[in-house]
Amino acid sequence: MRNLKLPITIDPYKSAQRRLTCDGYFESSGMNRLLAACESVSEQVKVSLAFGVDEQGLIAISGTGSASVMLACQRCNDPFEQDLEFSFSFSPAKNEEKAAELPSYYDAIELDENGEVNLRDLVEEELILVIPLIPRHELEDCNAKADSVWGELPEELDKPNPFDVLKQLK
Repeated sequence: MRNLKLPITIDPYKSAQRRLTCDGYFESSGMNRLLAACESVSEQVKVSLAFGVDEQGLIAISGTGSASVMLACQRCNDPFEQDLEFSFSFSPAKNEEKAAELPSYYDAIELDENGEVNLRDLVEEELILVIPLIPRHELEDCNAKADSVWGELPEELDKPNPFDVLKQLK
């Protein structure tokens, strides 16, 4: 199977009726928000998509994807490579009321003015969501001297219990 460049937008209703499945990639150069969040991003983001109609008659868009990015370690500020993988399951909704009626295993997705879904934006958002909140190396690979410990902890002093006064009242 060839690695095909995926279309940026697609009609989910027509694709679901044909039960379209596609494996391909998006160029990361068009994903500005992802590029801003990372030190660098691999040239291609691999994506596998499947369109269909579920047993409730809802249009379903599901898929997986992966990309390799360089992130700045928050302990030592050195860049490191991180593989990002994601999976998703969406269903188009015309308004917020219809989105609230969707089953919990689907996320609602907005259609543009032509009734299409912007697949590249969808994939970019999923990638941004799987970036670690605090990116950092494994501790043994990190150049930082310690794992966020500054100074020494004081030894426990023999402090009186403040509730001892209440024992006397009883």
